[in-house]
Amino acid sequence: MHIDYFVSLNSPWTHLGAARLEAMVARHDATLSIYPVEFSTIFSASGGLPLSKRSPQRQAYRMQELSRWRDHLGISIHLQPRFFPADEGLAARCVIAARETIGDGPAVALAHGVLKALWEEERDTGDQEVLATLISKVGLDATSLLALAAQERWAEQRALDTHAALARGVFGAPSYVIGEDIFWGQDRLEFLERRLAKGVRSAAGADAEPR
Repeated sequence: MHIDYFVSLNSPWTHLGAARLEAMVARHDATLSIYPVEFSTIFSASGGLPLSKRSPQRQAYRMQELSRWRDHLGISIHLQPRFFPADEGLAARCVIAARETIGDGPAVALAHGVLKALWEEERDTGDQEVLATLISKVGLDATSLLALAAQERWAEQRALDTHAALARGVFGAPSYVIGEDIFWGQDRLEFLERRLAKGVRSAAGADAEPR
C-alpha cells in the first residue's frame, strides 16, 4: 500500500499526526511519499481560507482544539509559536529536492523535523541556518542540499505537485491519499489505518486488488 502525503510545513495538525503516521506506515509495511504543496493556491481554488482570514469564532475554536489534542497526545507544542507562520518556501524546496534525489524516507524525516522545530522548539524554520541544522540532524549534507534546493526546478516541481493535489481532490493539510481515498486531518488517522489493514487483507485473499 502506498500513501501520498500532502502537507503544509506550517501546519500544527500535520505535526500532531507525524509520529503516529510513521508508526502506522511501519506497522503495515506501507510506503509514503511527501508533498509540501502550496496551500494558498489550494485554498484559492477550493474555497478555503487562510488562517488570518477566518472568522474570530473559527480561530478561537482552532485554539481550543489545538489545546485538546496537545493534551490528548502528550505532544508539547506551543499554541502560538514565536515564528508562526514561517516562510516555508526554502524548507519545502529542500524536502522536494530530498524526495526526488535521495528518497522518500529522508524527505519525510526532514519535513517532520521542520515541523517539530517550529511547533515544539519555537525555531524560525524559514531561516537558512536553522534549516542547515535540521538537515544535518536527519543525517543529510546541509551544504549540498541547500545548494540543490536553490535551483528553480524545485519551485516548479512544487507548483506541479500543488496542481496534482488539486486534481486529486486535496483541499486541506494534512491529507493522506491512497488511490482515490482521501483522509483529511490527523484526526482521520484511525480511518487511514483501517484502509491500510483492508488493503493487506485483500492482498492475502483471492480477490487481491492490483498494486
